[in-house]
Amino acid sequence: MSETPTIVRISGALVVADHMRGARMNEIVRVGKLGLVGEVIRLEEDKAYIQVYEDTSGLFVGEPVQRTGESLAVELGPGLLTQAFDGIERPLDVIRAERGDFVERGIDVPSLSRDKKWQFQPTKKAGDKVRLGDVIGEVPETHSIVHRVMVPPNLKGSVYLTPQDMEEEFTIEEIREGEFTIEDTIAVLKDAEGKTYEVKLAHRWPVRVPRPVRRKFPPDMPLITGTRILDFFFPIALGGNAAIPGGFGTGKTVTEQTLAKYSLVDVVVYIGCGERGNEMTEVLVEFPELEDPLHGGPLMDRTILVINTSNMPVAAREASIYTGITLAEYYRDMGYHVLLLADSTSRWAEALREMSSRLEEMPGEEGYPTYLSSKLAEFYERTGRVLTLGSDERIGSVTAVGAVSPPGGDFSEPVTQSTLRVVGGFWALDTDLAHRRHFPAINWLRSYTLYYDLIEDWFKENVDPEWSELRRWASEILQKDAELQEIVVLVGPDALQDHERLILETGKLIREGFLQQNAFHEIDASCPPKKQAGMMRLIRTFYELGEKALAEGLGINTILELEELEDITRIKEVPPEEFDARAEEIEQRLRQKLGAAKQAA
Repeated sequence: MSETPTIVRISGALVVADHMRGARMNEIVRVGKLGLVGEVIRLEEDKAYIQVYEDTSGLFVGEPVQRTGESLAVELGPGLLTQAFDGIERPLDVIRAERGDFVERGIDVPSLSRDKKWQFQPTKKAGDKVRLGDVIGEVPETHSIVHRVMVPPNLKGSVYLTPQDMEEEFTIEEIREGEFTIEDTIAVLKDAEGKTYEVKLAHRWPVRVPRPVRRKFPPDMPLITGTRILDFFFPIALGGNAAIPGGFGTGKTVTEQTLAKYSLVDVVVYIGCGERGNEMTEVLVEFPELEDPLHGGPLMDRTILVINTSNMPVAAREASIYTGITLAEYYRDMGYHVLLLADSTSRWAEALREMSSRLEEMPGEEGYPTYLSSKLAEFYERTGRVLTLGSDERIGSVTAVGAVSPPGGDFSEPVTQSTLRVVGGFWALDTDLAHRRHFPAINWLRSYTLYYDLIEDWFKENVDPEWSELRRWASEILQKDAELQEIVVLVGPDALQDHERLILETGKLIREGFLQQNAFHEIDASCPPKKQAGMMRLIRTFYELGEKALAEGLGINTILELEELEDITRIKEVPPEEFDARAEEIEQRLRQKLGAAKQAA
């Protein structure tokens, strides 16, 4: 008779159990008398090393360990949107309503309601042929998003699909219309061998396995964020990935909330991974109050929150990242564009470091595990714009933006450097800019994007033919402005030549009138690309007119005293529909005044 698995060692979030022969990697187990949730992360003979996703205080050697035979998986179905989950997809609102403000250890609450009924409208009929991933009906999940019910990719049990599996056809034997819970059968499918399969509104998927797709597209379309410094200078592709590293107080969370609100995506998944409790409280309070500028109504109607605060067990941080990306992939498979915001991956890496040290693995740089880079790469490579599974032509995407919190703002530390190797966009937040109240505090000299060459044609064709030329010109001005600022610190602006002072003034216009953006201003919080091009063109016009006036003998002080400079700086507050007329009026006044001044001179 086989012996009961029991605990033989406890080291923080790591528990070692013996008599676990037959267990498999990533299997979920219930640890101790309280039934704490854990996951097998190493196997040695009949011993299993388990990372526990809950507080292990009060756990004793000799307590039982119960195997489940299942991998760490999330439940996917209608009801995910508007919800806030913990790192292993337990609904925080439900737990609070049933058990109070604290998450009890060992609590087992279904991720999705078993009682709520959803109105299912079939889009297929009995006798139709379908494949894995095909949409067979729809459920109105929120007023913003229609939930597309698909044939689960793991209908036949396997999560690893071959090309033959993707092409296999099933016949719809029965499909129903009406109100159903997520556990009710809505359709019955039959394969070529006559075996039948039931389809329900929800299914489960292991979080560490990427959901299958037919193919990935090259990243040649941009994600429009409404933030000028990102869209104009450092854009990322739809389905791309970017990192936002920055020290404390530089605005990572506000930047991510702005991206969540104004980016042109269908669904937002926000992962609060190991952040401070008060910061996550602000997210939980503020997100439901944010208005959706794209669809109206609350932004939460198309948002999922995965919350794991810094005082929660560290192992749950590791799970929260994978839970979030799996939820994002699910809505991508419906044909939606999803923005995944992870705040912050540094806290996730700290959880990896702690578990690695408890496993007594060989440490890498600064104690992080040697596989840190590969873990980050595995996470970010699950992004992309894809042709989804199924016989119809659905295109969806997951775009990931991960905040990084380097200690002391040191970008040379391992997590930042490992992230840089795999992401295509690098938006470096700057403490000095934040102290000067320049927001977003993204340093335009340190940041970069690897996507621009791929998406350049899109901007030229859909926004402005001169987009690249304006971007190149502005980058040169900002570079020259930075060089001149170093001289000004030593000798003052009066020692510069007139054309150099004109460059300084133009750089100031770009910095204060274009790069600075008020995330809380009704109009300036989001700026469409056409307005961005118009703003930069107006600044370039001022510079060209100023150069011409200087060449014809006009003094620099006369140019710098023009009241139109203030108008250029404040034109960002003009609504987009009024922008062209206002910009033309400012340009005409510039030409008239500089022309009159030259004649007087």
